[in-house]
Amino acid sequence: MFGVLWAGVVIYADHGSTFWMRVVQVVFGGALLGWAVQRAVWMVMQGVSDR
Repeated sequence: MFGVLWAGVVIYADHGSTFWMRVVQVVFGGALLGWAVQRAVWMVMQGVSDR
């Protein structure tokens, strides 16, 4: 959720940055989102395998 929020703030609220800095920040937000999904899947799989 934080990755999506990060990208939203960068796109809509940060008008002072250059276009390329916005792109970098959105990529960073996507990386955060990807990491969170990967971590959540890992945690669910760990919970399933413990049963």
